[in-house]
Amino acid sequence: MTAVLTLLSILLLLGLLVHGRWSAAVLFSLWAAAYFLFGLIDETTLLSSYANPALATLILLLLVSLALERSVLLERMTQRLLSGREAFATLKLMGVASAFSAFLNNTAVVGTLLGSISRQKAIPASRLLIPLSYASILGGVTTLVGTSTNLVVNSFAVSSHLPPIGMFQLAWVGVPVALACIAVLAFSARWLPRNASDARDSAQPYFLEARVSQASPLAGLSIEANRLRHLEGLFLLEIERGGRLISPVGPDEVLEVDDVLLFTGEVTRFQALQHFQGLEVFGTRSDALLKANLVEVIISSESELANKTLRDMDFRTMFDAGVVGIRRGDRRLTGQLGRVPLKAGDSLLLAVGADFAQHRNLDRNFHVLGDSLVRPHLSGRQSALALGGFGLVIAASASGLLGLLPGLMLLMAVFLATRLLNLAELRRRFPFELLMVIGSALALAKGLEASGAAQLVADAMRQAFDGHGVYGALIGVYLLTLVLTELVTNNAAAALAFPIALATARAFGVDPTAFVMVVAYGASACFLVPFGYQTHLMVMSPGHYRVTDFFRAGLPVSLTYSVVVLTLTPIFFPLTVG
Repeated sequence: MTAVLTLLSILLLLGLLVHGRWSAAVLFSLWAAAYFLFGLIDETTLLSSYANPALATLILLLLVSLALERSVLLERMTQRLLSGREAFATLKLMGVASAFSAFLNNTAVVGTLLGSISRQKAIPASRLLIPLSYASILGGVTTLVGTSTNLVVNSFAVSSHLPPIGMFQLAWVGVPVALACIAVLAFSARWLPRNASDARDSAQPYFLEARVSQASPLAGLSIEANRLRHLEGLFLLEIERGGRLISPVGPDEVLEVDDVLLFTGEVTRFQALQHFQGLEVFGTRSDALLKANLVEVIISSESELANKTLRDMDFRTMFDAGVVGIRRGDRRLTGQLGRVPLKAGDSLLLAVGADFAQHRNLDRNFHVLGDSLVRPHLSGRQSALALGGFGLVIAASASGLLGLLPGLMLLMAVFLATRLLNLAELRRRFPFELLMVIGSALALAKGLEASGAAQLVADAMRQAFDGHGVYGALIGVYLLTLVLTELVTNNAAAALAFPIALATARAFGVDPTAFVMVVAYGASACFLVPFGYQTHLMVMSPGHYRVTDFFRAGLPVSLTYSVVVLTLTPIFFPLTVG
């Protein structure tokens, strides 16, 4: 009975993760606490889950990467990468992105190139950004440090007293997978849209909310009389009045004090609103706000703005900026704009004040697309020190001279001593949510094993694949992980799939290495929908993509990825009797 209830609790957790109202950190932490309170895990197990050495390695790697992502190397290569014919330029971009993502955080790689690709005019950004995102995933599956997911799976392996994953152990399958998928992606990229990269030519709208102030001469006059019907490049979509929406807005509609007007249209046309007296844009007179510099940003996956509305936060105080417009891919947002929950990947057009660039919370919350506000880069000498030191740590770990954890600790000390990093930046960018998700997930895995829930699923899988043998079960675990990573996040998918994979391997009495590997590969196999992987969300709005764009380009890649993984994994990691 305990096993069934535990399994039902995991299904409930999965449903809540898919729903997306609460963050993964909150849900996993609550579930870990509940497992402890109901006696599925003891105090030692709970606390040791957050002190797992592999988890500590992951946290250190992400912190060290804060210095590496400031290197000028990738950005300087952008112009060379995008020269020549489009097909060749795309292939070069994918090759370089995957190579760097094998050793650097793929979010940092995409974030570094995102602004440069969005600003260049030679090739539409929509033809490049999905290949960039996919290539960063493909590079990440080739090494232990290529993506946080690999380190998450490694932390589960270490916690289960299995041999840790070697630095290049994933490459036996990962490199052929990356090469095959890049070749397929070079072909499927031709199906991507040619969305205009110039805002003046783009049909994709931003959305602007403005309020009629108490002293505004607009109040008491109709839309027609106020000349709000024929704004060049702008369209009055709807009016919010006293908690209700007026849509569509007719020309004879008379404006009232405190009416909130929702406009949609082109970015470069918003300055037209400064001619209307008494019109406030998010609490600021429009003429003052729109004389400020306009900066476009993408909400990052680490942002504290995610799942909150603009009315929930004192945005101007936090960033010295006002929100002029919001865009989510090519999707037209409707309803009361100030009450729309923001999502990671949303594009915001900001009218920024003089102190915007000085706010220390920008890096955590935004990827800035404009070139006027760029985080200070490392000098050539500093870049050489950062990248060289990181290379030495990777080489020492791969050769067995020094473990990855002590190597990263030494590198962190060097970075702090040379001021490539400082304590304030570490505190600001510390991946607390990831720590809570993985630490709690490790505790949940122990609870699944202790309650018998994992064994229950393993027995069901063994019956389901009866007649197909252990290889059929391996395919089942891979497909389960793949579906989970498309529905939720990659790290959550790995956390939910690992205990099932381990129990299945033990049920068949085979070496669990192949099952561990397919969980690592499957958790990174997010190519069909943009919501399960953070780099997809980063490129969705700058590329003006629809969800169907990811599916069209990603389906051939996903099929190729799966075939190569399931063909090569049993060859390089035999399903021998344990």
